[in-house]
Amino acid sequence: MKKLSLIARIIICLIIGIILGLICKQFAWIIPMRILVTSEGLFGSFLSFMIPLIIIGFIIPGIASLGNQSGKGLIVTTMVAYASTISAGMLAWFVGDTVLPTLIKSGDMFNQASQFTEPYFSIEMPPIMGVMSALVLAFVLGIGLSKIKNSVLLKGVEELNTLILMVVQSILIPLVPLYIGCIFARLSFSGEILLTLKSFGVVYIILFSLQIIYIVLQYIIAGILKKDNPFKMIKNMVPAYLTAVGTQSSAATIPVTLECARKNNISEEILGFVIPLGATIHLAGDTITLVLTSMAVMYMRGQVPTFEMMMPFILMLGVTMVAAPGVPGGGVMAALGVLESMLGFGGIEKPLMIALHAAQDSFGTATNITGDGAIAAIVEVILKKK
Repeated sequence: MKKLSLIARIIICLIIGIILGLICKQFAWIIPMRILVTSEGLFGSFLSFMIPLIIIGFIIPGIASLGNQSGKGLIVTTMVAYASTISAGMLAWFVGDTVLPTLIKSGDMFNQASQFTEPYFSIEMPPIMGVMSALVLAFVLGIGLSKIKNSVLLKGVEELNTLILMVVQSILIPLVPLYIGCIFARLSFSGEILLTLKSFGVVYIILFSLQIIYIVLQYIIAGILKKDNPFKMIKNMVPAYLTAVGTQSSAATIPVTLECARKNNISEEILGFVIPLGATIHLAGDTITLVLTSMAVMYMRGQVPTFEMMMPFILMLGVTMVAAPGVPGGGVMAALGVLESMLGFGGIEKPLMIALHAAQDSFGTATNITGDGAIAAIVEVILKKK
């Protein structure tokens, strides 16, 4: 199992969970289900305990490192990348608000899924602070430490970042497939699994279409500003897209992205800082995924995601994505705190979001990295005008 990719492990555990839940339902076996629900509750409590620490450990050094850099290019690139990420989120909300209500049956499936089994026991693991408190603290310390040279506290936070990343890579992500398997065993035991899988299939069709559309929109804007053929620019970036699908890593794709972007006649000095920086802070593909899938989950639990509810979430998500760790599943891990504090996602919704995000992680990464070429072209035009 360790040699398999994250999505492969999730799919295997998900299938095993569904089969196990159906078997337990068929023969009315309560004891195995209670064991699974108990395991699910323990891991869910630990995950909730870790969320504020993940926020603090990732966001503080992320913001501080950006602040330590200087120059007009950094400011322009950051603003353009953030605007692109927010625009992607708003487009996802508009499409989701238009399409999802007609395709997803609203209901209280999560309440139904939880009423069949109870855990044998539970262990309370209260977080050291609330999610919003962790976010505010991270922003305050991150901005403050960016102004202090050779800060001892920053070195301590960077060591905390390394420690938290070890926990994410060594404990959370390896156990997430089992956690998701327990969730789907419970859903299949409750009889709601067919509705869930059907809804997820619809979401993925919309999601992949929307990611491609957003790449085209980015290059249409870049092509108009640069006075170049946008579809020719997209064609030049295809190798970077395919490489990102294969590597599932923005950082590993940077050399290919640089080579592809050169074919679009972008200057070396622009590419030298925009492409590496964009691989860190420009996550339009992940934002589309997280906004659209979170709306789908909200519809499935009988809640209507309004613009007033989703817009603050999108704005905060754009900042949080800057701190996402560069590991498979890292983007959704960084977003769990915002999903919990702003959308009220709990023990079933969060693992569903992890599963939904992991299943498209390669294509989300490819959307991010392909868009970096458009960001570089736009930044070049802005800086030349200035």
